[in-house]
Amino acid sequence: MLTPRSALIRRIGAALDASPSRIPVLLGGCGSGRTTLLYQLKERIGRTAVQHIDVERTATTPERFLQAVTGASPFPIGDTSAADARAAFDQTLAFFNRARASSSEPATFLLDEFLEFRTFESFPGLRRVLQDLVNSLALSGSRFVLTSRYTARALRLLRDRSARFEVIHLPPLTTEDTLDVLDLAARHPSSGDAHEAEYIARTVQAIADGRPAYVRAIADELAAMNDRGGSDVISALVALLAPEGRLSRACNFCYELRLHRARGYGALKAILDILAEEEGLTLTEISLRLHRTPGSTKDYLSWLEDVDLVSSRQKRYSFTDPLLRVWVRLHCRTTAPTEDDLAREVHHYALPRLPHAEPALAMAAAGPATGDEDKKGWGIIEID
Repeated sequence: MLTPRSALIRRIGAALDASPSRIPVLLGGCGSGRTTLLYQLKERIGRTAVQHIDVERTATTPERFLQAVTGASPFPIGDTSAADARAAFDQTLAFFNRARASSSEPATFLLDEFLEFRTFESFPGLRRVLQDLVNSLALSGSRFVLTSRYTARALRLLRDRSARFEVIHLPPLTTEDTLDVLDLAARHPSSGDAHEAEYIARTVQAIADGRPAYVRAIADELAAMNDRGGSDVISALVALLAPEGRLSRACNFCYELRLHRARGYGALKAILDILAEEEGLTLTEISLRLHRTPGSTKDYLSWLEDVDLVSSRQKRYSFTDPLLRVWVRLHCRTTAPTEDDLAREVHHYALPRLPHAEPALAMAAAGPATGDEDKKGWGIIEID
C-alpha cells in the first residue's frame, strides 16, 4: 500500500460533502495511483456507505453489468429486471440515482475507469452512452467519484457539461511522499543520515517522474538489493527495466493497452519508435521519417494524443511518460536488450534528472581518489 495522499483525500471529501455535492473526476496516467486512492477513500467513508465499481473489468454487456453491480452492492436492491440492453443500462442509472446507505444518507459510488462505459455503445439503442451517463450523474442525488487514465478523452467528454464535475489531475508524489514509500518498503529501516535519505528520495522521485507505481517499484527493488548487501537507484532501475523486470512489464501493459484503445495500431507504433529515437520533432519532421503525408501523420498524432501516449508543446511532440520512452527504446526491437543496452539507456535517461547532492554526499558517492578515474565503471555516478 502506498502512503496515504492526505491532501487529495481531503479535497475529494470536501467535494463530496459540499451542498450540492460535486463529482470529483480523478485523471492520471498509468501508475498515477487512481485506484489506490479510491481504496483509501472507501476505507475513509466506510464500506457500508460506498461501493467501488471497476468498470473496466465488469463492462461486458449492459445486462451482465447490471447484475454484477447490484449483486455486489451494500445498498438495498429494487427491481433489476431488464428486457434488453437499453433497459439494463437505464436500470443501472436508476439504481445509481435511488441507492441509499443504511443511514438513509446518499450512497457514494466510486466508478473506476468510467470511460469504459463506452463498451456498451456497440449494443442497439446505446449510441450515446457516455453522454447519457454524465447527464444522469449530474442530476443525481447520489455522490460519485470518477477516474480515468485517458485525460484527453475525459476532458473532451466533460467540456461544457455540468459544473458539478470537478476535474482533479493527480499530482506526482512529492519528495516527502517518496521518502514515506521508501520507509514503508524498507525491510530494515536504517537510522542513517537524514540528509542522505532525503537525497535518495529526491533521486527516486525524479527518476520515477513522481508516478506512485514507479516509485513503489524502485523502493521495493532497493529494499531487496539492501538485503543482498547494498543498493543504488541506477542499478535498481536497470534491474526493473530488464525483460522480466517489474517496470518492463508495467510499461508493456500501458503501451499495449493505450495502443489498442486507439486507431492505426501499426502506424502509431512507428511514430512512437521515431519519438523514442528523438523527441521534440515537428509534424513535418515526423511525416518525413514516417514516409507518410503530413495530413495522415497529423491524424496518427491526434490518435496518440487521444490516448495520452504523446503530448505536444509548441507544435513539437514527445512522450507523455518519459520512462515509457526508455522502455520503447529498449524493448521495441528485434532482440531483447543486453546488460550493456540497459546500462546505457538507463544512464542516458537518469543522469540529467539526478538532483544536485550536498557537497559531503557528492564526496561520499565519489569515494576515495585512486588515480584510476578514467577506468570507473558505469555504476559510479560523478556529480560536478
